[in-house]
Amino acid sequence: MDDNNYVDGNYGPLFVRLGWLASGTYSRFDSTGGSNGGCIRFEPQSTWPVNKGLSIARDRLQSVYHDHPGLTYADLYTLAAVMAIEQMGGPTVKWRHGRVDYEDGKKSPPANRLPSASQGAQNIREIFSRMGFNDRETVALIGAHSVGRCHTDRSGFEGQWTSTPTTFSNEFFRHLLEDTWQERHWQGPKQFEDVKTKSLMRLPSDMALIQDPEFKIYVIEYANNGSRFALDFADAFEKLLELGVDFPSSY
Repeated sequence: MDDNNYVDGNYGPLFVRLGWLASGTYSRFDSTGGSNGGCIRFEPQSTWPVNKGLSIARDRLQSVYHDHPGLTYADLYTLAAVMAIEQMGGPTVKWRHGRVDYEDGKKSPPANRLPSASQGAQNIREIFSRMGFNDRETVALIGAHSVGRCHTDRSGFEGQWTSTPTTFSNEFFRHLLEDTWQERHWQGPKQFEDVKTKSLMRLPSDMALIQDPEFKIYVIEYANNGSRFALDFADAFEKLLELGVDFPSSY
């Protein structure tokens, strides 16, 4: 996953994003979406604005796919995310194979199912509740922002969430809770920067986690207990990656 020619020298955060966004389209109301089928490699899903930049991750994984006959793209994209989390110092996330690949993107879910970075607590709850997550699981999953950064040519936002964007930790929550944040004045979309160094960023959806009293309970808990965050993240991420998947009966 290391590559000095790529951002921060590591593809790990991009693989996590690939697995997350491939899975986060699930709806418990009609059992559509999710990682099964590997539709994120097909249009229209591959061209959604929220998925910009993921072609880099898919291309990077292509050789792995060819070297392992029988491995589906749907399994590969989720496995890469799990391995990236562990490689960056995060918890071991349970993973199992059994996802199938669809032949085209005809079963792609609606384009409005993924979280919006510019929205607040209400949108967050609607999106995550649709997938079957409670508040604790929701905050834990958003904690994936402990790694990676935003790029203007992808999301339109810019900057890193933590000082160590390729190391999994609870730093995202600690800075969110302890730092003072102000709106950044720039030509891009609304986002926030830490007052002290102006080197870290937060999305409006990140700030919602401390503006909402129920979400803030878990922000405080995870900021004070990195081990608890790691355990909860592992459980929630496993659940996310398996949404909508009918695994073989042998499991």
